[in-house]
Amino acid sequence: MSKAPTTKLKDKWRQKKWYIVVAPPSFGNIEVGRTASDDPQKLIGRVLETTLYNITEDISQLYIKLMFKIVKVEGDRAYTIFCGHELARDYLRSLVRRGTSRIDGIFNLTSKDGYKIRVSAIAVTTTRTKSSQMYMIRKIMEEVIMKKNEQLLYDDLAQQLVLGKIASEIYNLAKKIYPLRKVEIRKSKLLEAPQLLTAPIT
Repeated sequence: MSKAPTTKLKDKWRQKKWYIVVAPPSFGNIEVGRTASDDPQKLIGRVLETTLYNITEDISQLYIKLMFKIVKVEGDRAYTIFCGHELARDYLRSLVRRGTSRIDGIFNLTSKDGYKIRVSAIAVTTTRTKSSQMYMIRKIMEEVIMKKNEQLLYDDLAQQLVLGKIASEIYNLAKKIYPLRKVEIRKSKLLEAPQLLTAPIT
């Protein structure tokens, strides 16, 4: 009697087909994983997690976690949009040391092509700083991120957030206010996509 559930489980897996999950164009349209389903429509809305290292093969980017949401399936390929990234907690903890100051900024954006996204930035100073200087650095974070948001479409904005280009620009401007150890875009999250995409963002 114990064999029946096992047989049903095996039959269920035999009905499933494997699909190649493809990153969006801003991340090279490369394969980022595989997933199985007995119905391609069930893949819509599924989120796959990977690391930037798996895309660039740069071991120094292993701490950057990426999330891609499946929005379309054609044949055996599942196409995705970028729906956020996050830096590893251990990495973030290593940045903040005794005698330094941590400056956080959280900003809600709407890209030129209608994507709503929340971006969280962090700056760490070399030594403890005053609240007035922290305010000025946070203001620079906001100005740089808002300017990029006005200039870029969503895919380009996502790429610059993940690859550190926006963080680098913030660093170069903010270090004039106070010496900095590091600036990072520690997290991004897609809140809402244009209506042309049927999969809700959760």
